[in-house]
Amino acid sequence: MNASRTARERARAELTQEIKEEARRQLAAEGAQRLSLRAVARELGMVSSALYRYFPSRDDLLTALIIDAYESIGARVEAADAARPPADLRGRWRAISQAVREWALTHPHEYALVYGSPVPGYSAPQETVVPASRVPIALVKLARDAWASPTSAPSTEGPPLSPTLAAQAEQVAAALAPGLPGPVLTRYIIGWTQLFGMISFELFGHLVGSVDPADDFFAHAVEHMADFVGLPADTPSPS
Repeated sequence: MNASRTARERARAELTQEIKEEARRQLAAEGAQRLSLRAVARELGMVSSALYRYFPSRDDLLTALIIDAYESIGARVEAADAARPPADLRGRWRAISQAVREWALTHPHEYALVYGSPVPGYSAPQETVVPASRVPIALVKLARDAWASPTSAPSTEGPPLSPTLAAQAEQVAAALAPGLPGPVLTRYIIGWTQLFGMISFELFGHLVGSVDPADDFFAHAVEHMADFVGLPADTPSPS
């Protein structure tokens, strides 16, 4: 009984993965708006009623693809961060930033699905929130480590936060980084949005005719943002 159940579960998992892979191919060819369960079933040689046992609706399939994308980019970022020494704060910032860009360039259609225009008629359910939080949480972890490090100098200077923004930053800090000042956390949020904004401009063709290819521009901007959030410069190697 157990062996039979395991075989069925393995077969179901394999077919579920095949369905999602075909859906990703359709994302690349047609875009998320035209994703169709019937088309996926047809390409896999299935009847639609059989596919509905795996994904009852197009939105269920979209949700699975969105969660997979967030988990994939989150794992890439966390691995890049963990590969750097914890005290190498600027190196970790670079590694996180580069990991996001490399993932986006390798998975442009999945990036567009989660960071591009919303899919008309689709509303992401609560179950997407935790996977979507992995990248910003990695940045907040870096912010927390930098604030605790004697080698970094996160700045609290600059325009004062409005009461609304101060309350928002305080709420995020209380949940993820207790003790981190609101102005410091806000700088990291600016860095987060700057990072994804640069990548979106590159991926969606808005840098053509200016700083395309964008490798040098991206590296330059990452260093500027590291300065902006107050990360220490690299320590010169002894000669």
